[in-house]
Amino acid sequence: MAPIAPRVTMTLHNEPLPLVAPFRISGYVFEAMPATVVRLDDGRFEGRGEAAGVYYLDDRPDGMLATLEGLRDTIEAGVTRAALRDLLPPGGARNALDCALWELEARRAGVPAWQLAGVERPKALLTTFTVGADDPAVMADAARRYAKARAIKLKLTGEAELDGERVRAVRAARPDVWLAVDANQGYVPDTLDALMPSLREAAVALLEQPCRRGREADLDGIDHAIPIAADESVQGLDEVEALVGRFDVVNIKLDKCGGLTEGLMIAERARALGMKVMVGNMAGSSWATAPGFILGQQCDVVDLDGPTFLKQDRTPAVVYRDGLVDCPDDVWGGPVPAR
Repeated sequence: MAPIAPRVTMTLHNEPLPLVAPFRISGYVFEAMPATVVRLDDGRFEGRGEAAGVYYLDDRPDGMLATLEGLRDTIEAGVTRAALRDLLPPGGARNALDCALWELEARRAGVPAWQLAGVERPKALLTTFTVGADDPAVMADAARRYAKARAIKLKLTGEAELDGERVRAVRAARPDVWLAVDANQGYVPDTLDALMPSLREAAVALLEQPCRRGREADLDGIDHAIPIAADESVQGLDEVEALVGRFDVVNIKLDKCGGLTEGLMIAERARALGMKVMVGNMAGSSWATAPGFILGQQCDVVDLDGPTFLKQDRTPAVVYRDGLVDCPDDVWGGPVPAR
């Protein structure tokens, strides 16, 4: 019998992945989203994984690269996805390695990764398209340029009056779309109370991470007429149960939780606890989006627009059309002939 985890050769490098234009959220302005790329080669097949890490936890590509390099002997000796949960904590390093293992396993088995994940043949998904925080008129113009979008998400900055103007301007520009807002931890109870009427007036359908991680109690007493999603407040499977009663939706990002393996586990647990599930992204190329696309087949909300912000994506790449995202098997995770 073949060993469960045959030896592999691992290659690592970081890529800058510059953005088309600076992108602003609460507390940060991004001009690039650097990523670590992992390749695992068993002599017949290769698996690839890409991860950007979690910037607000100082989980960045330079550190991810050093972490993986320090585990080279263990990884190359043969490691399984299940073993990764003990080998590495949630975060970008585990995500890049986990996704490379998914693709390698799929190619060895001669089936697409989505089949290994136990999902039905993937279909194109309605995705949000994100508008960075800016002057309200600029954000309204950006929303208009997403002419084919059916769902739009706005980044807010925690300034209740200005954020209210942003939401109203975009809703006036795009009365037709499903609209969400992402505060990226920018609010406290008093300012959130001041913002809520503007969100209700604009028929906002989802409020993502209004308060800081560690201050989830600030949401006690907040009206949930607009569903509230946890992003920064949930990093891995062990934090899901604590969200019950304060959040309605769990935003799963593979960079946070450490890959598709744990992402699927979080989705199952969140649903069992009565919450809906969302898949998000830390920007990244199509190689980062593709595993999220598999998870997205089981999600209520999909936010997989990361490659649209890059100056240059992979070839082949995920496809955006009519407000949907689609991922052909040849982008990542599809079977290929052995060398």
